[in-house]
Amino acid sequence: MSFRAIVRKATSARAFHSSAAAQAKVCVVGGAGGIGQPLSLLLKLDPNVTHVSVFDMVGAPGVAADLSHVDTPASVSGHGMNLKQFQGDEIEDKAAFQAAAFDEALQGCDVVVIPAGVPRKPGMTRQDLFEVNASLNASFADAVAKNCPKAFVAIISNPVNSTVPIFAEQMKKNGCYDPKRVFGVTTLDIVRAHTFVAEAAGVDVTEIKIPVVGGHAGASILPLLSQATPAGVKGKLSQEQVEQLTHRIQNGGTEVVNAKAGAGSATLSMAKAGAQFASSLIKALKGEPGVVECAYVESSVVPECQWFATKVRIGKDGIEENLGLGELDAFEQVKFKEAVAELIPSIVEGVEYVEGKK
Repeated sequence: MSFRAIVRKATSARAFHSSAAAQAKVCVVGGAGGIGQPLSLLLKLDPNVTHVSVFDMVGAPGVAADLSHVDTPASVSGHGMNLKQFQGDEIEDKAAFQAAAFDEALQGCDVVVIPAGVPRKPGMTRQDLFEVNASLNASFADAVAKNCPKAFVAIISNPVNSTVPIFAEQMKKNGCYDPKRVFGVTTLDIVRAHTFVAEAAGVDVTEIKIPVVGGHAGASILPLLSQATPAGVKGKLSQEQVEQLTHRIQNGGTEVVNAKAGAGSATLSMAKAGAQFASSLIKALKGEPGVVECAYVESSVVPECQWFATKVRIGKDGIEENLGLGELDAFEQVKFKEAVAELIPSIVEGVEYVEGKK
């Protein structure tokens, strides 16, 4: 039984979207998976989160029960089947059961985080995942449109360069797309940039800030080391180091996939990055000023690319201002052209996928 089949049977009732500053309900779609479990734990630990809603095809009730024992104020609920129900025959209509569970998980959510999907394996590119994860994210868009159309949506499911446009185009079909509320999560590229550059430059990783723009796959990832702060970080690096670090940041996911040798992709670091981004969305919803994150969003910053990751300032109603690219040095200008060339076909593929759906 697929997520797509579940969502097709989802009810059409729209749920009230809580805008109360004191509330922050977050749904993790795929919450029993390799990314979803540690991500759900980190959200349970976040003092700004009041409820963590865990949904998955199988295992979410158990994950929720486990999380509920953690001594933090946020409440937890699990939605979907346990393993016995999933494998057995006690539930006559499993698709209907899961559809109702998905509806319940999403209703009233302020933030929806989507790590669900097939993970990468050795030899696979993110684009190899397209067919499976494309259909899932189109289905997720239908479910969000039905249950929490005003929620902020943070998409982790790869290939992000394509799945985010797919989600947006499907929301458009449902008549409730808001470009200020849909985000592709590229925070892991920033987390890696901070780690790798701080180590190479000999600076405190907790103090360093590096914007990473473009997309979330290979050459589309563009770390702007020339804009790193504190000032002078790039000056601690040779040009050879800059080029090596750029390549490593761009291929950090492959580094983990190869190291795990068939046992999965980046899960723990992705969970940290996803929780960090979700936390920023919650802070913005609560009215905290000055929330700025890099995210893959629909914009006109790069005319050739409908979608491009840049720094954005986020407020209660979503993106308030796209802060653009800033000044690029000569090396980054070359890499920028490569990023655009990598992104365009992925965006087009995503848009055309939804246009071709019946």
